[in-house]
Amino acid sequence: MRLPYEFILNAFLGDAPATISEGASGYNNTTRYVQSQGARYVLRIYETHQDSSKIRFEHDVLLKLGELRLPFRVPQPVRLPDGRSYVQLEDGTGRFACLFLYIEGTRPDSRDPLTAGSVGETVGRLSRALATIAPNQAPEYPPYYEMDLAHPSCDSETIRRFCCNPPAEFEELAEELASIRSELEDFRSVIPALRGLPHQLVHGDINDSNLLASPEYGNPIEAVLDFEFATRDLRAMEPAVVLSGMLESEGLEETIPAFLAGFSGVVRLTEPEALAIPQLIRLRKLDVFVHFLGRYRDGVDRAEVLQEQVADAASGLAALRKQEPRLLEWCRAGME
Repeated sequence: MRLPYEFILNAFLGDAPATISEGASGYNNTTRYVQSQGARYVLRIYETHQDSSKIRFEHDVLLKLGELRLPFRVPQPVRLPDGRSYVQLEDGTGRFACLFLYIEGTRPDSRDPLTAGSVGETVGRLSRALATIAPNQAPEYPPYYEMDLAHPSCDSETIRRFCCNPPAEFEELAEELASIRSELEDFRSVIPALRGLPHQLVHGDINDSNLLASPEYGNPIEAVLDFEFATRDLRAMEPAVVLSGMLESEGLEETIPAFLAGFSGVVRLTEPEALAIPQLIRLRKLDVFVHFLGRYRDGVDRAEVLQEQVADAASGLAALRKQEPRLLEWCRAGME
């Protein structure tokens, strides 16, 4: 599909000359880098939805965070003359696009304990800041634990059928899918208890790919990116999402305590929140699987993408089962 970059850039930059290049990008959206008259921008085409209200909420959160004196930056959307910060493409797809001011930095490596501690502190400061802002509209995404609401094309019966009777392309992953299905069914029993934990606005998708750091070793995190899935959720979900990405890394016995020390130096979780962290990590890994199952069923991703996600989810859940006793100890220590 030919992407309508000219239409997007004309809407935001007028007739100003601009060059477009590819760079680091993720699964969910199309990302390009733009240079125009000495300024740099990040162009995004939303591929996961055609819902302007979700974009308005995301951008409202970013603009309100941008008004605070934070020790790190967040993306700032470029506004159109009419005040909007997005355009709808005229290619018949219903997609939307926006332009953000470019932020300099490199991707951090949380496998380094010093970096992990800096990430923890940044996540704590962001969590504290998000608790203070009041967006102009209600969030569009439900909490992680409301899985049947978050993924309408993947209700519990659809997931069960897929896992029990996978299509031919997934037959080699039958054991992994059976493990994921079992974890999903077990997890549903803890959802009522989770609903009683403290809630607030969260980013919901923090990992190294959504952070920027200074290239200087040991320097703090420079920016937090990609607030597309920001919503009201469990406060403890924020650190749990980060920790879910650390479980299979080398040196986790140093990096996880370092992250928790950095986070708890800013935000002190209650005991029930801290003890729920392993279950929330489990939820994150299950949610990612269901997210990509939905994309596969909707025709967004090919089978190879979901195959990779199935293998990753099963591997991550196995790592969690192995590390859960130590993880609980580290979470308890982070409360002291």
